[in-house]
This record gives sequence, structure tokens and C-alpha cells, in this order.
Amino acid sequence: MPGQPRADNRPPYARIAGHYRDLISSGELAPGDLLPSIRVLADQWQVSTATADRAMKLLRDEKLVNGIPGVGTEVMARPVSLASGSERHDRSATTKSSWGVGEKSSGHTAGMVPAPEDVADALGIEPGEDVIRRSRVYRDAHGIVSHSTSWIPAEFAQALPELARSERLKGGLSLDLIAEATGRHVVQRVDEETARIATARDLELLELEADTVAAILVLTARFLDADGELLEYGVDLGAPGRTRRTTSAVLR
Repeated sequence: MPGQPRADNRPPYARIAGHYRDLISSGELAPGDLLPSIRVLADQWQVSTATADRAMKLLRDEKLVNGIPGVGTEVMARPVSLASGSERHDRSATTKSSWGVGEKSSGHTAGMVPAPEDVADALGIEPGEDVIRRSRVYRDAHGIVSHSTSWIPAEFAQALPELARSERLKGGLSLDLIAEATGRHVVQRVDEETARIATARDLELLELEADTVAAILVLTARFLDADGELLEYGVDLGAPGRTRRTTSAVLR
């Protein structure tokens, strides 16, 4: 039986799942590798087949393995993550960078443009009024992560003209610069997630073929100051195939 620390007091099924979870996380077990059969696991760990099966079910529920009838239990490819604009804001607060592990951004464009109807509604202005639009594409080793757009009230261009320039900002995200220049900090954030079939414009922004049919996640965030005034409206178009994952503490 594979060795386990004596201090590990978890139930047997959790110890078995933990053992293989560690092997998968470390890369010792790669996507496509097969785990031992339920009967072999039961013999190796000196547990019942029901306990071994419960361990594999736990790994299946975590999307780490997949049961293939007549073949066995196969290690799955790890999900390709999708970060939201809200997570980038949180990350910037500690690292001064919006990039996740292995990420880079490119295609930075900005300018003063007429507000589209949905953006005007989010900002509480009339459609067609001036608004600052900043956009960029986030990429990692797997390709495009998301196309990200920040819609910012035009009033901030006077104090921060660089917000309307097509170049990467220096000194943090737009919200960091706004806080430093005006003293208006984000105190509330409203996040929304919507799934939809990618439109022609979505496909263009995500650099996909025009005839592609794909579902995407649209992640929006409204960043508000202490008076409830909107500082920025962020829209992220997640690339198809990306997995959105969040972790929360469970209170007892």
C-alpha cells in the first residue's frame, strides 16, 4: 500500500483521493494516464471496493479524472482558467500588476468614444455621450484568456489624460491611478456573469474565425466609490473553453 503520514487522520477514501490528487498536481500523473482499477486500489490500500470507488468519485467530482467504461479511470487535462476583471483589480492591490501566472497583455488601445447604449446605462449617462474606452487582450501559454474593456467616465481624462492614450498604463490599473489623482477609492464592486453564444464582434475581439460557433462567459464589474458613484465599468469576454473557478471560505 502507498505510504501515508501517520498523522493523517482523514477517512480512507479521502487519503486515497489525496494521494492521487497530489500525483496529478505534481505532474507525476499526466493527462491520459490511467489510475489503477477499483479492485487493485482496494487491494493496495486494504479497503473495500466501495471505499476505493468513493475516492475515485471524489476525484471525478473535482474534474481531475474521468471514468471511461471498459477502459478505466483516466487523468483529465487540467482546466484552463479564466480570470475576471475583479480578480485583476484585487491582484493589482497587492502586486501592482493585473497579470496572472504566465499571463501577458497586448493590443492596448484607448480613446474617447461615444458611449454605447449598454455602457451608458451602466455609467448613468446618455447614449452617445463621451466616455473613455480602454481595451487589451490577456494571453497565457494556452492562447487568449480574455478580451478586456474598461469604460471610464470622461471626467477623469482631465486629471489623467493618459487614460485616453493607447499605451499600457504605468503605476497600476486605471482605478489605482484614479484613486491616487482624485482620492476616490473603490469601496463597492458589483460583479455579474452571463453566458452567451459569441457574436460576430466577440469572435473578432477574441481572434476567432468568423464562422465559429462557441459559448463564452461575459464577466462585468461595476466599481463604485463611497458615494455610490461609478468609477469604472469593466467587461471581460472569456475565450471559449476557459473554466471560471472561485474559492470561498466556508463559515461554520
